[in-house]
Amino acid sequence: MSRYFTKTLSALEPYTPGEQRPSRDIVKLNANENPYPPAPGVAAAVAAAVPGLRLYSDLTNAALRRAIAQHWGVGPENVLCGNGSDENLLLALRAFCDGDTPLAFADITYSFYAVLCELLHIPQHILPLEEDFTLDLRRYEGLHETIVLANPNAPTSLLAPVEGIERVLQTNPDNIVIVDETYIEFAPPGSSCLPLLDRYENLVITHTFSKTHSLAGARLGFCLARPELIADMDRVKFSYSPYNVNSLTQAAGEAAIRDEDYFRDVTQKVLATRADTAQKLRARGFTVLDSATNFLFARPGGLPARTLYEALRAQGVFIRYFDAPRIRDWLRITIGTPQQMQRFFAALDAVL
Repeated sequence: MSRYFTKTLSALEPYTPGEQRPSRDIVKLNANENPYPPAPGVAAAVAAAVPGLRLYSDLTNAALRRAIAQHWGVGPENVLCGNGSDENLLLALRAFCDGDTPLAFADITYSFYAVLCELLHIPQHILPLEEDFTLDLRRYEGLHETIVLANPNAPTSLLAPVEGIERVLQTNPDNIVIVDETYIEFAPPGSSCLPLLDRYENLVITHTFSKTHSLAGARLGFCLARPELIADMDRVKFSYSPYNVNSLTQAAGEAAIRDEDYFRDVTQKVLATRADTAQKLRARGFTVLDSATNFLFARPGGLPARTLYEALRAQGVFIRYFDAPRIRDWLRITIGTPQQMQRFFAALDAVL
């Protein structure tokens, strides 16, 4: 870093994404991207939006918010759009945390929570997962702190029950509970906390278009909450980035979420491949957690996780390895197309 970098951020450790290498020769299973293209109508919608690029984008995201609201069965006033779900998380933490209001979250979860706390000078209250990586929600009851729960969790892929999260909401009535539902569409029906939105004014649910709607490159996320909370986060947004979602992304998002049939078809393909992949890994001696996401969290039986990760990488198959306490024996494997998984297993068997 330069000598001009502010001393208050000198210890900041940025978020580390999965390795990005532009090449058609690799099998990229390290970033939990959707392996299928966006809905057929997305390209036409983006092309139609190109002439309007001379103008600023709609800073209210009105058409997109209506489409999201219709998909989730809420009102447009319950929706806030962001430049990826990461921005929605930033808006929520800036609005509902400060030096006197810490953020509570698990020790093994989405690492961006800790990065945002460092960036925004928010105290962290880290609560460990259980030995089997499950989330004991009783630890979060009555904390009287802002809480973020990734459900399903990443990188563990495990799902916590809605009833337990409801108890967390009940026992922290004066603090916001953020439920990060990035992967909820890959979980069993009834796993979302959306039905709780009418009953609890302190609930914020974050979502993304990156996983189920194949728009990771478009950078589009949103959150669902009571209108008063949406207004709070909007106040933060308008204070630093009013035009945070560009016109092309708004057009792409609206077209993608309105194609319900394509969304269901792609999601079912991923679920079928996930089940097949888990079975094949277990047959090869892996321990595989029961996933509610579009990836698997697996521990190899015969080789160290890092060794296997590096050997697959050398063959052009990218998966994710975390050199971190408690999970350095595990690997995160994104579910690709059947053809991609066939190549993954060919490389895996060659290594084994």
